[in-house]
Amino acid sequence: MMKRRTFLCGLAIGTVAAPLAGEAQPPTGKVPRIGWLGANPAPGRHMREAFLQGLRDLGYVDGRNVVIEYRFAEGKLERYPALAAELVALKVDVIVAPITPAALAAKQATRTIPIVFAAVGDPIRDGLVTSLARPGGNVTGVSSLTPELVGKCLEQLKQSVPGVSRVAVLWQPGAAPERTEKDMLKEAEVAARALGVRLQFVEARGPADLDRAFSDMTRVRAGALTVLPGNMFFGERRHLVALAAKNRLPAVYTLREYVDAGGLMAYGANGADLFRRVATYVDKILKGAKPADLPVEQPTKFELAINLKAAKALGLTIPQSVLGRADQVIE
Repeated sequence: MMKRRTFLCGLAIGTVAAPLAGEAQPPTGKVPRIGWLGANPAPGRHMREAFLQGLRDLGYVDGRNVVIEYRFAEGKLERYPALAAELVALKVDVIVAPITPAALAAKQATRTIPIVFAAVGDPIRDGLVTSLARPGGNVTGVSSLTPELVGKCLEQLKQSVPGVSRVAVLWQPGAAPERTEKDMLKEAEVAARALGVRLQFVEARGPADLDRAFSDMTRVRAGALTVLPGNMFFGERRHLVALAAKNRLPAVYTLREYVDAGGLMAYGANGADLFRRVATYVDKILKGAKPADLPVEQPTKFELAINLKAAKALGLTIPQSVLGRADQVIE
């Protein structure tokens, strides 16, 4: 069962394009091709579907008046440059590169084909754009404000588990560019000092490291867990949630999909909304707009999702003050 208050993912810049009455017809009359440079086909399917729904709302139907060329790195970052080169060789009209490593590889592969990202933590620090208002170059998209979210997630966790004194921080080295990675870890440390908790940073470079990582958390007697953003973690979210439950660790994540998979709580932007917004960028670009003139959008509202079933299994009572702020409560 689920209760949900209305949640609107506001955006700092830009307006929502109205759906077209019929199928979209790009100015040239030819069927445009969109390149999709993704991480894994299965774990990100619903985000991809959100993008496709956004296209349909704007009048584009894959295989009818638009063609989408998919390329997936299968979780191997080193594959992105070659895959990006393939899409460039196909002369696609626009490349959708959802996450930072994909967007960086696409930018290295072409300076002319427009590139749109969907869930980049800090596009300026990552070297994708020169500014949010005027991106410059051939890259633009939607930012997820990842570094700033890390401290907020810790805050939500501390308020939900008031007595916790040591929190494990699970992170994947290399999941983000080095500067953004350092910013996330720094944000966690600053928030921990303000909240009066000690942090234990635990690395996991791949799925095979997760069991060992949780053993490390247990050994240092962590009382709770925050999981930093990472595509590998997202793909392994059911395994992660199961390990947190097995080790009786209250955990907070940055995407609601972890809560849908049985996790305790999540705080962050609505991922599906971000991907739907990407479709509006693609539409504008196919109609002649240049990425340099399309401001990067940032979410200004975030959703808090709480799974009371998971809380009960942990013997945890979520304070009413926290529940009252939740946008989604799974009972």
